[in-house]
Amino acid sequence: MKRLLLIIGFLAIAEIGIAQDFKVVFDVTSPDEKIHQAAMRHVKSMAKAYPDAQFELVVYSGALDMLLKEKSSVKEEIKEALSNGNVTINVCKMTLARYQLDQSALIDGVGTVPDGILEILQKQAEGWGYIKEAN
Repeated sequence: MKRLLLIIGFLAIAEIGIAQDFKVVFDVTSPDEKIHQAAMRHVKSMAKAYPDAQFELVVYSGALDMLLKEKSSVKEEIKEALSNGNVTINVCKMTLARYQLDQSALIDGVGTVPDGILEILQKQAEGWGYIKEAN
C-alpha cells in the first residue's frame, strides 16, 4: 500500500511539472486601454506563476498604441514582463507600415513579426494555447 501511495505521489508531482511547461500566445487588437491593462496583468501573473512556460503577446491593428513609447498606458508593465525571460512581445510589421512607423517608435525590447495573424496561426499549429484579449 505504501508503494502504491508513493507511486501515485511521484506521478502527481510529474504531472504538475508537465503542466507548468506550456506555451500561450495572447492576441491583442483592441485600442481600449482597459484591454491593454488586462492583457499585461494576465501575462505578468502567468509568467510569474509558471516560470517554465513561454508566453508571447502579439499586437496588431488598433492595439498599436499599447506598444508605442509615446502613447502606451502600460509601458512599465511591458518592461517588467519582458524582464521575465519567458515573455516576448511582438507587433505586426504590416500594422507598423500602415501607420508609417518603424521599430524605433516601439518600447525597448518589443519585437516585430511579419504578420500578426500568421504569427498566431503558426504558434497554434505548434501547439501553443490561444487567448484573445477582448471585452
